[in-house]
Amino acid sequence: MRSFCRTLDRGVLRDIALVCLADAVVGASFGAIAVSGGLPLWVPVVMSLLVFAGAAQFAAIGVVLSGGGAVAAVAAALVLNARLLPFGFAVADVFDGRGRERLLGAHLMTDESVAFALRRREARSRRAAYWVSGLGIFVSWNAAVVLGALAGGGIEDTGALGLDAAFPVVLLALVLPALADRATRHAALLGAAAAVAVTPFLPAGLPAICALAGLVTLIRRAGGAGPGPTGSGPDSRPAPAGSPATGPARDPLPGAP
Repeated sequence: MRSFCRTLDRGVLRDIALVCLADAVVGASFGAIAVSGGLPLWVPVVMSLLVFAGAAQFAAIGVVLSGGGAVAAVAAALVLNARLLPFGFAVADVFDGRGRERLLGAHLMTDESVAFALRRREARSRRAAYWVSGLGIFVSWNAAVVLGALAGGGIEDTGALGLDAAFPVVLLALVLPALADRATRHAALLGAAAAVAVTPFLPAGLPAICALAGLVTLIRRAGGAGPGPTGSGPDSRPAPAGSPATGPARDPLPGAP
């Protein structure tokens, strides 16, 4: 872990620390909501250790607290975590070993750790960013869940604190640099429009999956960006950053090289 930290510069470590802090606020909110809703303290704590997926945990707890059964809660969590499958392919190169290392790496996979890894160009730096952010978020999230759960019994209205807003703000901060690319921005807008359009008609979690429709614009553009007969001209320009042809966008985070 110490060697990984030495690989990253101060700007990246600062960004990771800020994300860990923001996720800790959300983790405390999760623990408080679960316990104040009537669940035993051990439920959010064990769920955070074994599941470790913030959005999925909120979805499962929401189903349970609203009167739903265990099957519905698990289904809601699985739908939200479906996005991790393509994430796994995108960061497969950060795992040098097999077996235990891959299992641990998969368990630590979050939107934030994937984003930090994809914004590094060099293989060792990508690996370091993934593991430092993944382990940092895991520790801060679980510690905050315990504190939030302990305090949950004394909080009457967790929604009044506005803690649930921290998680989407963190994700927005991570994706903003990638939106500088016009093709990526158009795909994001199309995906957001699709998700908003179906929200009134689909259960929670499914609209986020529908947002993947925005990738259609990137796929179509990449398919028509092949080299021309002479290797020059408008058709020979490289595919935009963030398209399937070039891999995910690698624009650095603010403050990172």
